[in-house]
Amino acid sequence: MSVFEPFEAFGDIEIIAERLLDPDAAIRRLAVIELAETASPDALPHLIDAAGDASGEVRLQVAIALGEFDGAGAAGGLARLVVDDEPSVAQAAADGLAELKHPEAGSSLLPLLDHASAFVRAAAFRGLKGLRLQDSLGPALIALRDADAAVRVQALGTIAYLKLDSTIPSLIAATRDEDADVRAAAVNALTFTAQPAAAEAVAAALSDANWQVRAAAAESLGRIGHGSAVEALARALSDDYWQVQQKSLGALGKLKANAALPRIVPLLDSDMPTLRKEAAAALGEIGNPGARDALAAHADDPDPDVRKTVRWALTRLG
Repeated sequence: MSVFEPFEAFGDIEIIAERLLDPDAAIRRLAVIELAETASPDALPHLIDAAGDASGEVRLQVAIALGEFDGAGAAGGLARLVVDDEPSVAQAAADGLAELKHPEAGSSLLPLLDHASAFVRAAAFRGLKGLRLQDSLGPALIALRDADAAVRVQALGTIAYLKLDSTIPSLIAATRDEDADVRAAAVNALTFTAQPAAAEAVAAALSDANWQVRAAAAESLGRIGHGSAVEALARALSDDYWQVQQKSLGALGKLKANAALPRIVPLLDSDMPTLRKEAAAALGEIGNPGARDALAAHADDPDPDVRKTVRWALTRLG
C-alpha cells in the first residue's frame, strides 16, 4: 500500500525511532516522516506508539504515515487517531481508514460503529466499505436509521459494496430518505442490480426535488441498464438543470434508446457545448441511421470537442 521506495538501511529504523523521544516536537515529526519512508513493517510499531504523542502536529504526521500501511496494526493506530480531539488529525486518520484493504483491519473498525461521535461512525463505515466484510452488514442496515445523515450515507456505501440482493428493499427505502445526500447515495448504491424494482425506484428519483439526486438517478439508470427507464430518462431531457440533462443523455446512449431519438436530436442545437457533445455521443451509441442527417448538419459545430464527437458518431451509424 505504501507509495514510498524502501529505505536503504532497515537497521537505521531503531536509530530513527529513538528520535521519537526527543523533547523537540519538530524532531519527533521528522522522525515519523523518516520511519514512514522506510516502508518497512518494522517501522509500524514505532508509528503506532507515536500515535499518543503530545503534539498535534506529530499525531497528524503519524495519521498520514499510517495511511501508507495496511492490515490490523495500521488500522488499530488509525482507529486510535480518528477519535483525536484535533480535527485535522481525526480527518487524516479517517482518510487513512478509507484506504485499508486487508480484512483483518475490520477488527479495529467494527467497534467504532457504536462511538458517540457521528464523525467516527461515518469514518468507520467508510473504512469498512472497501473491506467487504459480512460482519459489517447488520450494523450498516441498522445505521440507515442513524440520526446523522453522513453516517447513513457511508452505511449505504458499505451495503452497496457487498452487492447482496437481500439488501435491495432497504436500499429502495433509502431513496425516500429525508436527506438529499442520502437519497443520492441510495440511487448510486442500487447500480449493482438490474432488478425491475430497483430500476423503478431509481427512475422515480428522476422526479426528486433535489437536482443532484435527479442527476445521480439518471446516471444510475444507465448503469442498471433496464429498458423500462427510457421514457423517464427522455422526459428528464427537459429538466431545468443541464447536469440532469447531461446524465440522462449518457444513460440513454448506454441503453441504446432508439425511442428517445426525437428528444435527443433537438439538444444538438443547445446553447451549451457540453449538451451538444453529449447528445452527439448518445446518438453515436444508439447507432440509429435515422440520426445521420441531424448529425451531419452539426459536423462543423463551432466547438472542437462537439465536432469531434459528431464525426465519431457518424462513423457509428449503421
